[in-house]
Amino acid sequence: MSTLKPWALGPFELILHAEMHYRNGEDFDRRISIVGYDNAIEVAIHTYLNLHPIQRQNKTYVKADVERWLDNFHTKMDFLETEVASRGVAVVCEKADFIWYHEVRNGQYHAGGATIPQERELEGIRKAALWVFGILFDVADTDSLLEEHLSKRSGDDLPPRTEDNDRLIDQEFGTVKLAGRTCYTSELLHAYDAVLYSELAGDIRKRDVANAEMNEGAS
Repeated sequence: MSTLKPWALGPFELILHAEMHYRNGEDFDRRISIVGYDNAIEVAIHTYLNLHPIQRQNKTYVKADVERWLDNFHTKMDFLETEVASRGVAVVCEKADFIWYHEVRNGQYHAGGATIPQERELEGIRKAALWVFGILFDVADTDSLLEEHLSKRSGDDLPPRTEDNDRLIDQEFGTVKLAGRTCYTSELLHAYDAVLYSELAGDIRKRDVANAEMNEGAS
């Protein structure tokens, strides 16, 4: 299996999780996948701009420019537009399209009713996310890399949801709104990243045990 540099793993995992939901194709999965691809684009740019030059082929940028580019989504798109032009590579996704996909993504949180992303929007943001990742982390064929990882990764291998884990997470974080629907945090977190769901529940459990032991020792 192709090996990624450690600093590329975070953005790639976001793409991988989004891809799994994209391929599942249910309405809920379509909402999660567009959020995942959009997050992957932002995280890829944020990660790249915070790398040491030796980790990005000795490319350097003016500190003031980096601070400005990292300010928000639109300024990150300014960086991407500048970077693509400087490298002389073909443009796969225009800035206006990135912003449109980002607004659709935001609609998953803020819209008053259910807003299921259209297939053309999912295809577009997927293509954009893979393109950005490939450019910034020097991956020639992100599609093939995804296939390699997906072939080794089965949903049966992922941690399952449990009532105990749901209770711990939901007592801590409650509910969130997604496309006008109230969802338990545990439900969304497991759907988005089952490993993170399991690790978070474990961390909460360890903390609660430690607090209980501390209270017993103080009494």
